[in-house]
Amino acid sequence: MIGAIIGDIVGSRFEWDNHRSKDFDLFAPNCEATDDSIMTLAVAEAILACDGNYQALGEAAVRSMQRLGRKYPNAGYGGSFGKWLHQSDPKPYNSYGNGAAMRVSPCAWAAGSFGEACLLARKVTEVSHNHEEGLKGAEATTAAIWMARQGEGIPAIREYINRHYYPLNFTLDSIRYNYQFDESSQGTVPQAIVAFLESTDFEDAIRGAVSIGGDSDTLAAITGSIAQAYYGVPEHIRQQALPYLDQGLRTILFNFERQFPLSRVVAQ
Repeated sequence: MIGAIIGDIVGSRFEWDNHRSKDFDLFAPNCEATDDSIMTLAVAEAILACDGNYQALGEAAVRSMQRLGRKYPNAGYGGSFGKWLHQSDPKPYNSYGNGAAMRVSPCAWAAGSFGEACLLARKVTEVSHNHEEGLKGAEATTAAIWMARQGEGIPAIREYINRHYYPLNFTLDSIRYNYQFDESSQGTVPQAIVAFLESTDFEDAIRGAVSIGGDSDTLAAITGSIAQAYYGVPEHIRQQALPYLDQGLRTILFNFERQFPLSRVVAQ
């Protein structure tokens, strides 16, 4: 989960000022934790609140997302989701936005099996992003994280995503100077996954995601969530990111990490 947060923070200053190169400082004074981090932590909080019984995870996710969304109103939410955060009886609105995938990583860490990971991802996604493309983006991201946690290699992850979710028939170099801002799941998740697949380590994955432009914070958040599971996160990068979260947000993160240690699990 911290991988998604780091990607969001690093990419935040480039969302409206794309940097189409891997050569940049990871952290800068104008970096910030955006809605990607806030909603990722909301999902984590909801999972913790369920205490192992995920039957009502969807309802818990709504409560946590609305609580944190209202507490941090200027985090950069999309228009429809911003309204959803303030509704007294929020309903899904058929969204296929990339917000479905950027917040889902805690599900892959909390689950005890691949099937459960996908089920949890669906529960926290369908409360708002119930369009088939939104659900697919969340599940594809979850699948990649889960496989990385199992120690599956990059070729196996590529083949699975390519067969079940998206054709990954492009490279970052082939899209770097033409890729445009795209808030859809189908226009963000494949690119974020390829940034991971082409990477050599956690930092390189984040740099690759930022380097293609587009919705930089969300791209890097999705890429970072997978890269964390595959490579782990260098401690010095983690320590640079933590000050961008206030104490309340750090408490959610630390509580989640204590409950779900960030280590690979035995394949099932």
